[in-house]
Amino acid sequence: MVEAVNAVRAIEEPERRARAITELLRAQTEADPDLRDERRQIALSWRAEEPPVSFREIARRLGVSLGTAQDILRGHSGPWNNRPRAKKKKDEGNSGADNS
Repeated sequence: MVEAVNAVRAIEEPERRARAITELLRAQTEADPDLRDERRQIALSWRAEEPPVSFREIARRLGVSLGTAQDILRGHSGPWNNRPRAKKKKDEGNSGADNS
């Protein structure tokens, strides 16, 4: 595993390195958290470009789905139950029925 990680880090071209990181993370469920951070930093640098690289293009470069690319950029990883829940709106749950 260490040799594979070092080989990926040695790839100079960011797009190829990011894609290799994606493949490595898929193969190793308990991968080095630094790789996730490095992949995220690469994706964030693409978004910081002028004009920013689109989410779809970032997904293509990383070799992941659009939703996964968005999760990477947000810093989400792991199962859904580990993610912060969205705040509910005050009027949510009101069916709109008139109770008068």
